[in-house]
Amino acid sequence: MKAFNKRKNDAEARYKRDQELAFKAGARRNKLLGLWAAEQMGISGDDANAYAKEVVVADFDRPGDNDVLEKVLKDLTSKGIDVTGHRVRKEMDRLMEIAREQVRSE
Repeated sequence: MKAFNKRKNDAEARYKRDQELAFKAGARRNKLLGLWAAEQMGISGDDANAYAKEVVVADFDRPGDNDVLEKVLKDLTSKGIDVTGHRVRKEMDRLMEIAREQVRSE
């Protein structure tokens, strides 16, 4: 019975750690996406960091990534940048890989 409880506790700890890493990677991806979008819009320095924070906060509006995608797409197109939702989604996917690596290496 002790072995079963140990495996159960180990599995629960691993699940909790995986969930925390996934959350951190998602937030990191959103920050990187915000910085990418800011660069596309010609925003730099503190203003770019502030915009990146707005993108991170946008993820808390609704479950899933669509709120982030919609915000960035809307902001880019309102600045006259010719971009599609598909292009933004591809950038989100690319940046998620980078974010995961960054979070793992912390």
